Amino acid sequence: MKFGETFMEYLQAEEGLDKFSPHVEYKRLKKVLKSCRACRAAALKESNSNGEQQEDHENEGSEICQLESCQLCDQNFFAELKKEASDIAGCFSSRVRRLLQLHTAPGIQKYLVTLRQCFKNDQQAMMQECQILIEYAMMNAIAMQKILKKYDKVHCSVTGRNFKSKMRSERLEILQSPWLIELGALYMNFNESNGGKSNVIFSQFFCNLSDTGSIMTLKFPDSVKLEYDLTCPICLDTVFNPYALSCGHLFCKSCACTAASVMIFQGIKAASNVSKCPVCREVGTYANAVHMLELDLLQKKRFKQYWKERHASERAEMVKQSKIYWDNQTRYAVGF
Repeated sequence: MKFGETFMEYLQAEEGLDKFSPHVEYKRLKKVLKSCRACRAAALKESNSNGEQQEDHENEGSEICQLESCQLCDQNFFAELKKEASDIAGCFSSRVRRLLQLHTAPGIQKYLVTLRQCFKNDQQAMMQECQILIEYAMMNAIAMQKILKKYDKVHCSVTGRNFKSKMRSERLEILQSPWLIELGALYMNFNESNGGKSNVIFSQFFCNLSDTGSIMTLKFPDSVKLEYDLTCPICLDTVFNPYALSCGHLFCKSCACTAASVMIFQGIKAASNVSKCPVCREVGTYANAVHMLELDLLQKKRFKQYWKERHASERAEMVKQSKIYWDNQTRYAVGF
């Protein structure tokens, strides 16, 4: 079965997603490319009828694609695809955020969730929602990859590949989203609570954490495999109490705070708007940083001794910084 048919069946059969949830308009974009190919073929035929040299059918495709610009694709194809990618990424992140809030709810909200679970077990529903979101991310990512590959094939160019790189730099590539890492960690946390027995609804999904905790592997259907490096670029150790900046890079909380010249007890959100990512040097990446609570919980379960040592070290450093800060504030207040 061709992917187009598989994707349409997925959209029709998916019951967990709202019918208005954004997705790649694969069928319509494919028609745009077919129309583009037909227009180019007509233009070539007209030029040949005016006395230009005829070429065989194999070379005809490449000559069609020697035109460097395509007005139809430039106006419709990439603009619409970029809007779809943005809408998909926004829908995915908002739904994952809501799901994770049920599992790692803070304060009184956690108490209410726990109280509700005494009367109704929501774990199965949460795992089904996790599966739905994983499939949503994968199907749309594959659809986008295939339609861009088809664009390059029709035009004999690398424009589609360059557009994919541009989306990644603008953080619209859903497979590079830190929320997908959180979903993988959520799945493994559920698996741990079930005694290590994978749930049947995840029979086509595999997630693993290396013995050192520095590599997370996600395996999906169609031989798609993703690996995420969980090594902090600053301390070169496995990230502890991890945060993902809006540029996508992962750091320990203490390392990110040090790089932004703020104290640990103040938190990453206290960083100034001009603070730069220590890796890519992008400005303003601290404001929308994501606290990777599921990943931290997974490390706490899998690597208990390592987590305890890092927790004690970070707490000691936080107490030390807090003491220095308030000593300085007291001296300033009394005029010394």
